[in-house]
Parts: sequence; structure tokens; C-alpha cells
Amino acid sequence: MIVGATPVSTANASPLYVMDIATRYAEWAAVRQAAIAGNIANADTPNYRARDIEPFHAGGDQTRLTMSETRPGHMAPTAMEDYAADVTKSRSWDVSHSGNTVSLDEQLMKADDTKRGHELSLSVIATFHRMLLASVSFQ
Repeated sequence: MIVGATPVSTANASPLYVMDIATRYAEWAAVRQAAIAGNIANADTPNYRARDIEPFHAGGDQTRLTMSETRPGHMAPTAMEDYAADVTKSRSWDVSHSGNTVSLDEQLMKADDTKRGHELSLSVIATFHRMLLASVSFQ
């Protein structure tokens, strides 16, 4: 079950846009980590369905650029290149005898992935913060 939604804002071409995306990703990761923790806590509960939140979208779908041919010698994009971008994950985790869909292996992998993404977004925020402080410093 997927719960929650990530608000998609329009892309602004400002330097603070990256900081905004990093902040929203950090908030998304915190909510996802809470959902994963709930799944792990209910790993022994009969008929419990694992929950996840919707994937993070930074608004890149709205700003996707398409390739164009400006000269006859340019190569046009092939249909295979468009198809390669639409890869989906298969749901290979099993349901236990009690009807529980929580797989501890899957949840721990998701938790680790979310933790790494959260740390990266916090690192980006800290770097931009230092950069902003350096730009307004008079020393």
C-alpha cells in the first residue's frame, strides 16, 4: 500500500531551487523512514500489509526536455531509448503464512537507501548554507 503524496512544485531557475529540492527530499525521507519503521514494528502482526509512500518527485517530469534535430546530420532518438527509461521494479517479496506482507530484508534495504538519501540531502543543505553565509560575509 502506498500512502502520502509528494507535492510537485514548478521548477524555478534560482540557485535556491536545489536547496528547496534537498529540503523537500529530507522531509520525504523522514516520512518514509517512519513508514518503514512501522512496517518493521508490525513484522509479526497477522494480515498486516506493508506500507510505503509514493516515490519522491522533484518536478523533473514537468521540465523534461525532448531531443530535436536541428540539422540533417543529427541522429534522431530511437524508440528503444524512450522505452529504456520506463523500467519498473517487480514485486518479488512473498506473503507469509499469516498473511503478513512485511519482508524484513526488503524493509532494511529500503531503510538503508532512505538513510543514504537523507544524509545526502542534508549534506547538500549544509553546503548551500555555508555557501550562502560565505557570500554575505564581509570578511
